[in-house]
Amino acid sequence: MNIALFGGTFDPIHAGHLRAAKVAARKFRLDRILFVPSGNPPHKRRDRLTPFAHRFAMVALACQRDLRFVPSLLEAPRPGRQPHYSIETARAVRESLAPADNLYFLLGLDAFLDLPHWKDYRHLFDLMDFIVVTRPGFGSAEILKVVPRSRAPGEIRGSGAVGARKTRRGAVHVLRGVHVPVASRDIREAVATRRRVTSLVPPLVEEYIRKEGLYTSV
Repeated sequence: MNIALFGGTFDPIHAGHLRAAKVAARKFRLDRILFVPSGNPPHKRRDRLTPFAHRFAMVALACQRDLRFVPSLLEAPRPGRQPHYSIETARAVRESLAPADNLYFLLGLDAFLDLPHWKDYRHLFDLMDFIVVTRPGFGSAEILKVVPRSRAPGEIRGSGAVGARKTRRGAVHVLRGVHVPVASRDIREAVATRRRVTSLVPPLVEEYIRKEGLYTSV
């Protein structure tokens, strides 16, 4: 099987997330994409996040129309608000898979470029491949700098929407042509000022936000 992890705060999940997942699923023949809302993300411990239960509920609603999309509790909050680290999540999933299964980490450009600040980030390359969703006009040079030097260098392969940098244990794939100009922060601000977000989030998610009174202030 081909399985991808797609993590984030998803506060809220939006059209950009879903578009990236659908294109990645098609290009890489992914059987499952695990949407993993962060419970206690170490890089946002001081931020005011919407409670996990609401963020997970919105992810579950957004995943309903595609059987490949699976809402995951892998990073549900733990006692004592201990932070979740991606390396722990990746190891847990890798150990649950068969040796022949392929594991990917789907993430945006900004998150990938920030990898050197993540705990044990070099070991992530031992566990899985990466699918990096880039912005229009962004080259591959900066992306390749993130690959640990201990990995054997390779070439960008493929054409069109997908390219890959081979490493010793996996690959870094560059996924282009998926740009959707929307951010979770913009949605929260729109809701707070009573603007419609119909085109930015799935209808069920918009309904949930309204019924639960989320994002009424920012």
